[in-house]
Amino acid sequence: MVVIGTFAWSSFRIINKIPKSDAIVLITVSAITVWQDLAIAVIVGVIMSALVFAWKNATMIRARKSIKQDGTKVYEIWGPLFFGSVQNFNSKFDAKTDPEYVEIDFIESKVSDHSGIEAVRGIANKYLDLGKNVKLTHLSPECKTLLLKANPGFEQVIATSIDDPRYYVVSDLADKEV
Repeated sequence: MVVIGTFAWSSFRIINKIPKSDAIVLITVSAITVWQDLAIAVIVGVIMSALVFAWKNATMIRARKSIKQDGTKVYEIWGPLFFGSVQNFNSKFDAKTDPEYVEIDFIESKVSDHSGIEAVRGIANKYLDLGKNVKLTHLSPECKTLLLKANPGFEQVIATSIDDPRYYVVSDLADKEV
């Protein structure tokens, strides 16, 4: 009864103005609060919001394709590369029909976790297994370190530039003392 009496019922007036995913979370949390208790409702709300966030970000990864004058195909990756976007990332490439020289540019992308690192390693290995030349550009120093640990032969694949981003990969933090 306290929950029903103190609830901000005016929040339901804006339900048509917010995204559907937020409305579903709002209604679910409200119902669970009345049915069970506030602690359970908060936990469910946080989990639902995290899943919605991961889903939205997984669909944000894009690849712009172009061909340089020397015939090199360039994939410019845009958006976060993490566990939720790996499948979408892998679908952007066609290693069998791509030309002999391929460049994958991460200037507008952030490799956020170990799954992203594995996706980059996997796609590079596909090209190498087909005997094609692949260059990975604009990776962060931490991402380069993890890729080189997985395969020291990537020294020839990873290009270093002054424009390389400076962010930390989440899986690299496990190696550091907190």
